[in-house]
Amino acid sequence: MQGSKTYRWFKVAESAAELFMSGRSIVQVQAAGRELCIARHDQTLYGCASRCPHASGRMADGWVDALGQIVCPLHRYKFKLSNGVNSTGEGYFLKTYPVKETDDGVFVGLEAT
Repeated sequence: MQGSKTYRWFKVAESAAELFMSGRSIVQVQAAGRELCIARHDQTLYGCASRCPHASGRMADGWVDALGQIVCPLHRYKFKLSNGVNSTGEGYFLKTYPVKETDDGVFVGLEAT
């Protein structure tokens, strides 16, 4: 099947509650030596790059708006958490990662090479 991806899953927390104890909707985590962000919107977890593709703003210092977009703190560029599309029209793309929560914890999927 063309286009299907295979992921290696890395545990980043015991639970979503542990990740979001601070009350923030975005946290920075480490998975396989990479810095990533986990964001929460409407109780759904999303994974994305830790830096904005425009000017390397630290996405964990941004916020999630009411439409489920992550907002970079530097220039307020917005990206859809579901697919990384730049929704404010600047033409950038934020790398996204699948996230799953199971009884064993919260996991981020990184593409297997």
